[in-house]
Amino acid sequence: MAREIFEKKIKQIQDEILLLGSMVEQAALDSVAAFKNRDVQNAKNIIEDDQNINDKRFAIENAILILMATQQPLAHDLRLLSAMLLVANELERMGDYAKGIARNTVRLGIVDIPIPYRDIEKMSELAVGMLHRSLSAFVKEDIKMAVAIPPEDDEVDNLFNKCYRTIVNGMIANPATIDDASLLLWIVHDLERFSDRVINICERTVFIKSGEMMEMGASDEEMDELDGED
Repeated sequence: MAREIFEKKIKQIQDEILLLGSMVEQAALDSVAAFKNRDVQNAKNIIEDDQNINDKRFAIENAILILMATQQPLAHDLRLLSAMLLVANELERMGDYAKGIARNTVRLGIVDIPIPYRDIEKMSELAVGMLHRSLSAFVKEDIKMAVAIPPEDDEVDNLFNKCYRTIVNGMIANPATIDDASLLLWIVHDLERFSDRVINICERTVFIKSGEMMEMGASDEEMDELDGED
């Protein structure tokens, strides 16, 4: 009976992680839509709604810690719970990236340089798709699926580099736009980091099943240094 209760609570936490993931996915897509449409009001709503993502993350962490303290899990169960703690944190950070995009949309003025809207949209679609599948792999403990996702980050990186060149070339051609164009660079930066965080989720999926850490991308310390601002 105790095992049945434990597994039921694990399933409940997994469902909450999937819900948090869907909140983050929607925030990312909405933030890019607000940027494209210069919808300042919607951008402000996304910034305000980030608190809901934060609250959900804290509730998940609290449930995990209570389960750790009361059940004293070992081996696979302990790896699973520790991985869920990390995934909740990763999702909260991804929500911060969506908030960052919305915040810079509010700050952005009229920028007289080419803006690669389609490439930015494509980055967000790819990153959100990666996240969705990584969470599915995480819950299913599907190593094969998890390992297949990180190589897709190369396409996001390629789009980031393409956007970066377009924006920087516009800054060079019209130096008066440098301040606002710098905000555009932060927007594409946040999307690129969003997909990087997905890789951490994939790594934890492998860890749960095998007990081994497989390095698939940048370390947590490297990404913290690259984040710069929320």
